[in-house]
Amino acid sequence: MIAYLFPGQGSQHVGMGKELFDEFKDLTAQADEILGYSVRELCLEDPENKLSQTSYTQPALYVVNALSYLKKTAQTGNKPDYLAGHSLGEYNALLAAGCFDFATGLKLVQKRGELMGRIVGGGMAAIIGLSPEKIAEVLDSAGFKSIDIANFNSNSQTVISGPAEDINRARGAFEKAGAKMYAVLKVSGAFHSRYMEEVKAEFAGFLDGYQLKDPAIPVVSNVRARMYRPGETKKNLVDQIAGPVKWLDSIRYLMGKGVTEMEQVGPGRVLTELVNSILKEAQPLYEAEIDVPPAREAAETAAARPESKDVFEVSAFSLGDSGFKQDYNLRYAYLAGSMYRGISSPEMVVRLGRAGMMGFFGTGGLDPGTVEEAIRAIQKGLPNGEAYGINLVYNPVDPSWEENLVDLFLQYGIRNVEASAYISVSKALARYRLTGLYRDDKGNVRAANRVIAKLSRPEVAELFLSPVPTRIVDRLLAEKSITPEEARLSSEIPLAEDICVEADSAGHTDRGVAAVLIPAMLKMRDEMMSRHRYPRKVRVGAAGGIGTPESAAAAFILGADFIVTGSINQCTVEAGISEVVKDMLEDINVQDTDYAPAGDMFELGAKVQVLRKGVFFPARANKLHDIYRHYESLEQLDEKTREQIQERYFQKSFSEVWEEVCSYYPANEVEKARNNPKHKMALVFRWYFGYSTRLALQGIAERKVDFQVQCGPALGAFNQWVKGTPLEKWKNRHVDEIGRKLMEETASVLKERFKSLAG
Repeated sequence: MIAYLFPGQGSQHVGMGKELFDEFKDLTAQADEILGYSVRELCLEDPENKLSQTSYTQPALYVVNALSYLKKTAQTGNKPDYLAGHSLGEYNALLAAGCFDFATGLKLVQKRGELMGRIVGGGMAAIIGLSPEKIAEVLDSAGFKSIDIANFNSNSQTVISGPAEDINRARGAFEKAGAKMYAVLKVSGAFHSRYMEEVKAEFAGFLDGYQLKDPAIPVVSNVRARMYRPGETKKNLVDQIAGPVKWLDSIRYLMGKGVTEMEQVGPGRVLTELVNSILKEAQPLYEAEIDVPPAREAAETAAARPESKDVFEVSAFSLGDSGFKQDYNLRYAYLAGSMYRGISSPEMVVRLGRAGMMGFFGTGGLDPGTVEEAIRAIQKGLPNGEAYGINLVYNPVDPSWEENLVDLFLQYGIRNVEASAYISVSKALARYRLTGLYRDDKGNVRAANRVIAKLSRPEVAELFLSPVPTRIVDRLLAEKSITPEEARLSSEIPLAEDICVEADSAGHTDRGVAAVLIPAMLKMRDEMMSRHRYPRKVRVGAAGGIGTPESAAAAFILGADFIVTGSINQCTVEAGISEVVKDMLEDINVQDTDYAPAGDMFELGAKVQVLRKGVFFPARANKLHDIYRHYESLEQLDEKTREQIQERYFQKSFSEVWEEVCSYYPANEVEKARNNPKHKMALVFRWYFGYSTRLALQGIAERKVDFQVQCGPALGAFNQWVKGTPLEKWKNRHVDEIGRKLMEETASVLKERFKSLAG
């Protein structure tokens, strides 16, 4: 991921923007009209030596930064994942994020520069070679109560701000403390300090006349060293005037988000050099750490700090486990679960990955060749390390299918697999997990391949929270499918990297209730971690029934580290199912689903949820399973029942269906069925489940009554939530926009609930 960084005051120089003004003539002319002078002449010639004056510096830098960004995006064709700007540069970050247009931003900066330029009597100094903590200590011990820390630029560069006389007097104290350099800056005011409160108040009044949008690209705030939240654009710009620039923590925060490229956009190399210094000297800062004020902020005055901490601060980015987001390179603790036969399509997975979420391609029912094509498409669409995963479904009937898919996963370097419908540990899944095990520099065993297991039963959770069984490890070793070292290390990690508790969804959930399952699974997770002494936390996610902010909020309150949506993504532009089905799903309510036998586990009686409104499939599927339970062969069926199934359900004879079954089932299964009439009946009845799915995927409207559409009630709840908005129609629904909206409004719901509970 990449972040663009915009420089602030101090980066200006005569000649800046030389290659830009002719290329962007219209914007240059617009700037001249707003400012009342030639910005080109000011930047390239500075005939009256005004470029160093705050009221001129800030508009000039804003224009050059803005044009530099436009040139950059035109050349690359790409936009960054994150944005940040140092002091004045934050306005350019907000411009790039779509919070305002070029002209509006320039008017804001012009007013800001004018107000700050009026301030006299203040001073600032840059201190090189001392940590922020040491500087705070010197200010306190030497009695300089009038001086604030203005810029936390890096571990070895900090700027202080206060009355000019005190700034000059402080030199000796810092040189005595070991500072390599104490440089008094050529400024007229004590910027980013308590002495800017009057300017802050006047600028706030000026901002009231403007409408500013929320960022469309995440922007890191100078004041808080975290992302802008909805509705706080004006507040941050006002607070920034009298608050410190937390540049060091802003860059550490981007490091914690997994940003690997940070590029200065604008004149000079000030930010480039600061970033290089921070990358060498500092550790990443993760979301959870940001609520703890660092020691260096002890030097800030009460005026520069909020008087009380808002304990209800919740954002879409803060939800979930920060370590989980870091490990999987996510912006949001939000996953979209797989849907079989590629309904969770490559397009869906790519769109989610680009938005900082993770989707899983649905492999169930697909041949390895089709899965390979999908993997190639996803990797082409997400070439920069964005998150994605592939589903692996338990297949006890044909284990070779799992083996072939694992071969593909290892061949293409698939690092994230969603394991679903497992009731025991398969050799293929174990091979995937154990391949590439290694011991890190701290002596802990780490896995190259991560498994997120979707489950709803405690005994299955125990399997995934345990190491791979020894008998399977021994077998893999004997077959030379894993190395002796991988076999030795296998006992120190669980089969699953993380688990997801699935309740009341379209999948194999045993009708589980989230409020019961999640606490039970969390307790089991803690017990298993203690028993096996795993060095890292196994995170527990929640899936099933999540279609509104309230349901997502409930999952997080119950203790979920992340959430997984499913059914709501089936009725989107990116879903790989027919428009006929999407039209049907668009109108359903919470009561319009029912339980039916799962085709892949027909004999076991496992149930899945399916669409009921407008179709006969649930009734017919349940009738087939009831017949299977009571009869031993097709020949035992009475004539009326045989006629009903063949003519109304199948529209084919049993013999025709059997011919098709023989063409695609493994030879051993066909042979078993020839020798076992009840198993033959099961395979013939299972044909209907595949047939009904194909009808739905292809949108064969004349057979709509037989459509099998796996779907949970969450979609009905979602439909009611978005009723009366553009999202009411599926053609306006995109998976990433749904995910972002759901997370943002979940944060709002939680904030309001917390405040209400606190009275």
